[in-house]
Amino acid sequence: MTIRVVVADDQELVRSGFAMILQAQPDIEVVAEAGDGAQAIEAVRRYAPDVVLLDIRMPGVDGIEAARAVCAETDCKVVMLTTFDQDDYVYEALHAGASGFLLKDVRRGDLVHAVRVVVAGDSLLAPSVARRLVADVTGRGAPPALPGPSEELGVLTARERETLVLLGRGLSNAEIAAELVVSEHTVKTHVSNVLSKLGLRDRIQAVICAYETGLITRGA
Repeated sequence: MTIRVVVADDQELVRSGFAMILQAQPDIEVVAEAGDGAQAIEAVRRYAPDVVLLDIRMPGVDGIEAARAVCAETDCKVVMLTTFDQDDYVYEALHAGASGFLLKDVRRGDLVHAVRVVVAGDSLLAPSVARRLVADVTGRGAPPALPGPSEELGVLTARERETLVLLGRGLSNAEIAAELVVSEHTVKTHVSNVLSKLGLRDRIQAVICAYETGLITRGA
């Protein structure tokens, strides 16, 4: 299967660099580039990609507004391009429906891996990145509630709660499987059940949910 990607960044060198790296892969096709959020939305509507990479800060329609539109209209996965000096925007991007984050100075191999991972529905955040993002957003006071009854953890089985804890730590399916001594297929089932029962869009929201509900605390 060929993964179709749109790359949106107002910096031409960054945009073209990412596009060249991805286009060089045999299983990835960059179907369009965009210089702002409005162009990105139009490209997603026109080309129906699997993934769109969105810079958070772009002129006119920014990445967050574009992510909100893309997630509302399509099943396209949204990956935000960010730096940690833009932490003010991270939580807002999560609630816009972003499925993950990449630092703007991401390494070539990590960029390619991230696109493949998010299409597969696995975790995009490394544990260290997850901790840093969540520590930031949970330290801002009472945020708006995530979609669905995320406070009602009683709907989860004991094993699903364990899975949510490990998701909150930023572990991948393979790492969760090793931790729980089960197969990756079983982990995928647990993750799917957690998302469905709590009304969460994806694993990124599950990470935030684990902290917001007190299942994991800062520094844990």
